[in-house]
Amino acid sequence: MNAEREPRAAAHPILRLALYGWATGALFFFYAWILRVAPSVMIDELMRDFAVGAAAVGNLSAFYFYGYAGMQIPVGLLMDRFGPRRLMTVAALGCAAGCLLFALAPTLWVLSLGRFLIGATAAFSLVGAMTVAGQWFSPARFALLSGLAMMLGMAGGVFGQAPLRLLVDGLDWRQASLALAGGGVLLALAAVATVRDKSRTLGGLRQVMAGLAQVGRNRQTWLIAIAGLGTTGPLLGFAGLWGVPYLVLTQGVDRTTAAGVTSMVFIGWGVGAPVIGWLSDRIGRRKPPFVLGLMLTAIAMAGLAWAPGLPLWAVSALCFLCGFGGSGQILGFAAVRELNPPAAAGAALGIVNGVVTGAGALYQPLLGWLLDLAWTGELADGARVYAPAAYSTAFSVLVAGAVVGIACILLMRETRCRQSA
Repeated sequence: MNAEREPRAAAHPILRLALYGWATGALFFFYAWILRVAPSVMIDELMRDFAVGAAAVGNLSAFYFYGYAGMQIPVGLLMDRFGPRRLMTVAALGCAAGCLLFALAPTLWVLSLGRFLIGATAAFSLVGAMTVAGQWFSPARFALLSGLAMMLGMAGGVFGQAPLRLLVDGLDWRQASLALAGGGVLLALAAVATVRDKSRTLGGLRQVMAGLAQVGRNRQTWLIAIAGLGTTGPLLGFAGLWGVPYLVLTQGVDRTTAAGVTSMVFIGWGVGAPVIGWLSDRIGRRKPPFVLGLMLTAIAMAGLAWAPGLPLWAVSALCFLCGFGGSGQILGFAAVRELNPPAAAGAALGIVNGVVTGAGALYQPLLGWLLDLAWTGELADGARVYAPAAYSTAFSVLVAGAVVGIACILLMRETRCRQSA
């Protein structure tokens, strides 16, 4: 009796430390989201200080996603090979260095380099949290824990809107960026203290690359990735950058209020991720909740794009529903693990997360380019002003992306929440 109790008791401190390690990864994702959306509350200042238009600001913001998306496959391979502890520690310090470079940048190119470094190192955040969850906890808990990590990330998106704007108003965008650099240092210390590696893939580069090739040849991987792109378009293209100036124009509110309204997308995503993750685990299905979520996102985004005269409360509700539906993306991460070999789980997550976050690199400059095409030459305090119709046309691209995502999930194989590869 005592012999049985001792191993069980010994397991509690280990699982407690594993939970702390997962929480550190989730907090890293919270921090990464603050950095991801930060330019959306600095648009006017960046346009004024660097004398640029919407396309240039869109490209600047997208440099985060060039780094983030471009690193996802290497991050997955590195996680499989070396484990999350050292990688997350160094990555958090890299985010701090990127914030420092961004804050001190004398030119737009140095500013872009800072954004690229932030994105490349923030790439270790969500995959790190999911790697800890996959290594230390039951597969039946993976969607829920991933959903909770996503919820914390969305809380970071909310913090990076109105609260960060207040910080920018109180200091300036450079001083606010310096303050954000301190968060990366604190996260690095937390990773050293709490994150532990349970397992690493044996073998060298050849074996790791073989796993990547197997994941890349799997049609299911790409269906899930493209569907994820449809969920993230409104999150990053609308809420992450262009929603704030759109609402300032169409609703006649200040930037802080507009940031608060667009943050409802992040709140909806944060609420929906653990709920949809739990529901999927509960019913033992991945496809139905994912499809319904994408349908909700498409409908809500259509309302935001094509009905600019709605009252502010209705816009807030649509933002919430758009985020809630989009959070079904978390089921893509669960499904891609189940549809690929366990030894290549990091590579599978990396591919999907790379395409998903590539939405920022795709949509933010694309929307900026479409807005510039429709610009009539109007300026306000040195910043370009775009007509509501220009925004509606640009945002139509986000609706189309969600519809394509629905088609992809209908073609995806159902896993019934079990490892099938």
